[in-house]
Amino acid sequence: MKPTQKPANPNFSSGPCSKRPGYDVSSLDLSALGRSHRAAVGKAALERVCVETAEILGLPEGYRVGVVPASDTGAVEMALWSLLGPRPVDVFSWESFGQGWSSDILKQLKLEDVNNYGADYGQLPDLNQANSDNDIVFTWNGTTSGVKVPNGDWIADERQGLTICDATSAVFAMEMPWEKLDVVTFSWQKVLGGEGAHGMLILSPRAVERLESYTPSWPLPKIFRLTKGGKLIEGIFKGATINTPSMLCVADYLDALDWVKSLGGAEAVIAKSEANLNVVKQFVAGRGWINFLAEDVATLSNTSICLSLDLGADKVKQVVTLLEKEGVAYDIGAYRDAPAGLRIWGGATVEASDLEALMPWIEWAYLEVA
Repeated sequence: MKPTQKPANPNFSSGPCSKRPGYDVSSLDLSALGRSHRAAVGKAALERVCVETAEILGLPEGYRVGVVPASDTGAVEMALWSLLGPRPVDVFSWESFGQGWSSDILKQLKLEDVNNYGADYGQLPDLNQANSDNDIVFTWNGTTSGVKVPNGDWIADERQGLTICDATSAVFAMEMPWEKLDVVTFSWQKVLGGEGAHGMLILSPRAVERLESYTPSWPLPKIFRLTKGGKLIEGIFKGATINTPSMLCVADYLDALDWVKSLGGAEAVIAKSEANLNVVKQFVAGRGWINFLAEDVATLSNTSICLSLDLGADKVKQVVTLLEKEGVAYDIGAYRDAPAGLRIWGGATVEASDLEALMPWIEWAYLEVA
């Protein structure tokens, strides 16, 4: 029978992600709007972004947090173009974005000493192939495959190379072994449901040392430059951004950080996301027509939850269309390069009660088109 209870919030997109529960744009602190981002009020807001992000995430001493242009993509590219070159590179990819970084390293930077370790959707490559003498590039969570790295045990503590981690759909949702990560990138519009166009760049002291001791042989555009005269531009990590940010987006992100603090910090939002995954796990269990795309339960993403149905691609699209038409789930079709299926966001801005309400609708839509 057709369900009667609908999710209170039908927004399950994997990016931009749902706004936090209770979000009200009129409650944002807009005191910096219409002012220069170089003015005291603007710099204070941007510095608060850097400082509070580090505090809430519990970053180790000496790690720097900066706001950079062009979302997570800009932050990753900045790291690749600024840091890679002096050592061989191990690239691990198992979905679209990781494959994109691999392509950039091979075809744009044209580095020659590169080990490209890939895996199909639903799988992880053998992470134990990582060489501690090499730089390592990988995504923590495969946003388009629903497959995450289960832990950081495969990263050597006494490594010579740097680890560069795209963690845009993992930060604030998964436990991160910060001491093993030298560069971490994410964007506001993912786990915290913020607005787009701004990237976050986290650097370890080892990454800063590389920046100050190595100059790439290729030219760097202004928005990629992290050093001047051989020294780190410290202002980037204190609120003096490379280019003009949206202060409205900054206010929105600060609102999200306040919400995280009100829940109890990073541990609380991680637990909330894991509880969301458990709702989907319970639904999938015992139903033979639906499965997780991830083949190993230890690698199941608790943010970008990817599901496969025993239907052809056209019928999967019909399921997605039915759910949208009923107003119970928006934007849950699989990523365009991924196998046909569903992708449901399970980050902390989504309520478990809404996922519980959604699950019977998925079954109803499946039976309608099967």
